[in-house]
Amino acid sequence: MTSSAGTAAGVLVLAGTPIGRVEDAPPRLARELAEADVIAAEDTRRLKRLTTDLGIEPTGRVLSYFEGNEEARTPYLVELLEAGNRVVLVTDAGMPSVSDPGYRLVAAAVEADIEITSVPGPSAVLTALAVSGLPVDRFCFEGFLPRKAGERSRRLADLADEQRTMVFFEAPHRTEAALAAMADAFGADRSAALCRELTKTHEEVVRDGLGALAAWAADGVRGEVTIVVSGAPEAGPVDDPATLVAWVADQEARGVSRKDAIADVARRAGVPKREVYDLVHKKGAV
Repeated sequence: MTSSAGTAAGVLVLAGTPIGRVEDAPPRLARELAEADVIAAEDTRRLKRLTTDLGIEPTGRVLSYFEGNEEARTPYLVELLEAGNRVVLVTDAGMPSVSDPGYRLVAAAVEADIEITSVPGPSAVLTALAVSGLPVDRFCFEGFLPRKAGERSRRLADLADEQRTMVFFEAPHRTEAALAAMADAFGADRSAALCRELTKTHEEVVRDGLGALAAWAADGVRGEVTIVVSGAPEAGPVDDPATLVAWVADQEARGVSRKDAIADVARRAGVPKREVYDLVHKKGAV
């Protein structure tokens, strides 16, 4: 068991940065950046623009920390933390480690028993969820979908029965293809919201079925995109033997073990596992 208080002299600060308007920056952000011993930034040029907009001049060292050097630079940052430095980690927008660099450093800091805290800030995930108009009582964040069509389709097939509201990030030039793939996997009528340029001057939220959104995106989409998709409706009990057997076969074809497939199908159908087991093995014996 580890404690978030830690025992090391240094402190790692995960600092949320604006996803659009600089005035959304939390008040504490300016102080942390101004007083940090070290600032690890995903893009040092964007950090410079941010500090200028905040009216501050950092006195500490500024180091780049992005996907390309994250693995190599993490041990060095841990050394700095162990030496007693206050290290502030910022990404281009939003909270570090949420589809941005940071998780690797946090995990290493936890392992080294270093104190970790945060400057809570804007989040595209929560902002999109809040304005989507879709259920927010239960949700999951799925990040970016795979770029390759086959891998993307398999990922979405695995989510077809997800009953929680789902939040995705997507690149603008892949948005139409992603929405079309979602329509194929979840149904063209599944309710969704496409949130573009959240909190920025050209903010736009389009709410419709996935099929209609894919058609809307065919003309091109610009800016940062977050897609919110309603979860699958809760199904009532399914007692058709052929349907239950077909569901198990479909899961097995995707690499799921028969035992796990039977358990999952029983849960989804609202029937005892033994009933599904008997149906599957009876068919196999025919």
